[in-house]
Amino acid sequence: MTENATEVTAAGIARLAGVGRAAVSNWRRRHADFPLPVGGTGTSPSFALAEVEQWLRDQGKLVEVPLRERVWQAIAGHPAGAVQALIHTGCALLLVRDRPTAWLELAAAPDERMAALLPHAMEHVLTDRFGPEADTGVHTVPSPETSGVHTALPSEVPGVHTALWPGAPGVHTPSRAESPAAESPAAESSAADSPTVRAAGTPDGRRLHADRAVHTPTARDLMPSVPLLRAAAELAAGIGAGQAFAFLLGRQLDANPRQYTLTPAHLAELMADLAEPPPTADRTARGQHVRTVLDPAAGTGALLRAVHGPAALYGQEADPALAALTALRLALDADTPRGAAPGPDLRTGDTLRADAFPELAADTVLCHPPFNERNWGHEELAYDPRWEYGLPARTESELAWVQHVLARLRDGGTAVLLMPPAAASRRSGRRVRAGLLRRGALQAVIALPAGAAPPYGIPLHLWVLRRPEPGVRPAADVLLADTTGLPGPTTAAPEAAPTGGRERLDWPAVRAAVLDAWRERADVEGVSRVVPVVELLDDDVDLAPARHLPRPAPGGGASGLGEIREKLAETLRLTAELVPPAAVPAGSAHLPLTTVGELARAGALRLRTGTAAPGSAPVPVLTEHDVLTGAAPAAPAAPPAAEATGTDADADETVLLEPGDVVVPVVGGGSAARVVDGTTAGAALGRNLQLLRPDPAALDPWFLAGFLRGTANHRQASSHASTAARLDARRLHLPRMPLADQRRYGERFRELAAFEDALRTAGRLGGLLVQGMYDGLADGTVTP
Repeated sequence: MTENATEVTAAGIARLAGVGRAAVSNWRRRHADFPLPVGGTGTSPSFALAEVEQWLRDQGKLVEVPLRERVWQAIAGHPAGAVQALIHTGCALLLVRDRPTAWLELAAAPDERMAALLPHAMEHVLTDRFGPEADTGVHTVPSPETSGVHTALPSEVPGVHTALWPGAPGVHTPSRAESPAAESPAAESSAADSPTVRAAGTPDGRRLHADRAVHTPTARDLMPSVPLLRAAAELAAGIGAGQAFAFLLGRQLDANPRQYTLTPAHLAELMADLAEPPPTADRTARGQHVRTVLDPAAGTGALLRAVHGPAALYGQEADPALAALTALRLALDADTPRGAAPGPDLRTGDTLRADAFPELAADTVLCHPPFNERNWGHEELAYDPRWEYGLPARTESELAWVQHVLARLRDGGTAVLLMPPAAASRRSGRRVRAGLLRRGALQAVIALPAGAAPPYGIPLHLWVLRRPEPGVRPAADVLLADTTGLPGPTTAAPEAAPTGGRERLDWPAVRAAVLDAWRERADVEGVSRVVPVVELLDDDVDLAPARHLPRPAPGGGASGLGEIREKLAETLRLTAELVPPAAVPAGSAHLPLTTVGELARAGALRLRTGTAAPGSAPVPVLTEHDVLTGAAPAAPAAPPAAEATGTDADADETVLLEPGDVVVPVVGGGSAARVVDGTTAGAALGRNLQLLRPDPAALDPWFLAGFLRGTANHRQASSHASTAARLDARRLHLPRMPLADQRRYGERFRELAAFEDALRTAGRLGGLLVQGMYDGLADGTVTP
């Protein structure tokens, strides 16, 4: 095996072959010629990707590895780590996108010379986008002992034109007097607005944190990445540089969910819309300058990507590696010509302790701050001038972020923050909350349904703030809105109980309710109320919307209880008719058995694995929750413009359901199976689901689904990890019998499924009726 060859884990092999991890373990045990581990640990070995691909081809288990999968595996197995590999890839894709001719010249050189030349070319592109390095030098010249990598000058490489990256050593760069473009007033104006010249957020041109987020890699660092960069450029040629980097970064975020706190795309766009200037604002005045938008806790850049129209984007992130990835993502997402608006300016550092933009007066601030931080700098920042509304307590880090955001707004500027619900009611923060109310800085508190953002089990809040303008009287009221009671996408009917969780969140309904409440600022029963400030300035200064808005009664109040009762009575009558007949004991029958895996190899059925996430496809997505509860797939939500990163390859991988398909969950340990009917057909197969598509001439779908639900069958086909059980559908057993007998069993299984659905509906209606009666009797709207 060659040095620095890409390695892949068992999970990666399973992804390549479209099987579960258990199948890979079986291959290792059963096939003596399976590739030997080349790294990793005893419990998590890694294998050479090239050897694995060849073995899969020899076994007929792999036709062709998709290019994007190959690129991702190269990133995941990079010797310097996936994050460093992604930074190298982002720099290269920026070069491919901005200077394609230069890239083609470099790609024609051998790997060693390409690695030696790339730093100079990358530095030129990175300087264009992010400004020069702190010492204005190029941090790319390796030491003499650079593992045999010769740092060649562009003029030393045959066939490489030195004019493609002026400023590199040995290359003459025309002076300003020699450049015809420099004589143009337009060029001078563009240069003045360029992030290369203008210091971000400072009127006098001083660079406050001159060190940019993305540093130029050295030739030594780039040497093992050259094959990866060539493959990434090939991927970009097919789907675009921005799409390619978005896909690869998305894979990294999905593979490390606990390492990053993400802001979902729909929530980011909602926050950006809340921060938009009102329609009645003076658009002529706003059009005279590019709007400045700051995110002081940038994370993965979701909030900055959601900003509409031309804007100067500024951000700060404490994690240097994440800051570099976010800066590259923003730069690659930009589709406007350079100079039309300042490039994204992202800095690294602790925002509260070392603010990168102390002189910035932004038009808009969007922020998803870290929650519940104790070590945020309470002692050393006790006399900080940002605490205009009161010194935040040690336990109130979120209120420190609120005041930092207000300090970075221009007078009259708007900010939207995602906040934990406790920040609205903790007694330790009542003094700061009172100060915000008295000064008119707090405009609205909006409660979102649980599942809007991590932590997904908590209904988070949106705070809308506006920096007070001198001489303007503070607002006398605050908007409080509560969208936690909105029904889910499949629970609009009054008899259906709302279902929580991120997969069941009806974003179009949430978005419409929030924006309507904000723009209309009107009292809507159970949703919003404009509360006078004096009513909130009590001993607790509790701003939780639920405390000031009565929740709508289940079933629509007393007037709707009669309708629910009638539907429950009808459902109970139907349930009584569907009660199965008395079970007749049968003698012990030993039917010949086969497995799903054997049927798949014989062509009697096909196995497919679900990959779609809710909101990621233009069609409804059937989720694990839907299969377990019998709910219909959620209607698709239009993806935000800022997150339009899907590719044709993504669409090709989406599995669409057909009538007669059988779907089973693969995680959780419960026995469940669902037969797809006409109402569910056309939906996409969600994650953690396995699809079995039987040949109607060989297998009855209801017969298949019924036997798959057997407890003993499910237990023997499942493997147990430390926290959950995982089903290997190929190991499920089925009896061998003629198609006519299968249909006899299938009809009985179909009747049982109808009875189960009726019981589920009756349970939901009964719960609504009981709770509605309790509430009506308690509040006096129903007589005893």
